[in-house]
Amino acid sequence: MARMHETQALIERYYAAFNRGDWGAMLDCLAADVAHDVNQGGRETGRAAFGAFLARMQASYREQLRDVVVMVGADGRRAAAEYVVHGEYLADDEGLPPARGQRYVLPGGAFFELRDGLIARVSNYYNLNDWIAQVGG
Repeated sequence: MARMHETQALIERYYAAFNRGDWGAMLDCLAADVAHDVNQGGRETGRAAFGAFLARMQASYREQLRDVVVMVGADGRRAAAEYVVHGEYLADDEGLPPARGQRYVLPGGAFFELRDGLIARVSNYYNLNDWIAQVGG
């Protein structure tokens, strides 16, 4: 039971750091060899790659996650989160429609694996077609 609570607190800390734009605090929640499954994309590995992903995101998007619900497996080794992304598309992102400051609201979710008190895998999911329709693509 204690492990479930520790996992829940870690995931909540991770998302609180995201909402503050505190990338260092987010990275502190991750294992050095974290696997990051990008929505409808490939897998990136390591904290440095995750930091580079955050820098790319910061250049093109301003987002807040609301209504975050975290669900944790009984052994605390896996978790999931559901949330609603409230965002603004600030600058063109490669392969996506042009940015003009469009606002969007999009449900999303993530799956996590934990190891030694850190996030060892995060797999993010949202409906890209819904997002494209909202930004006018």
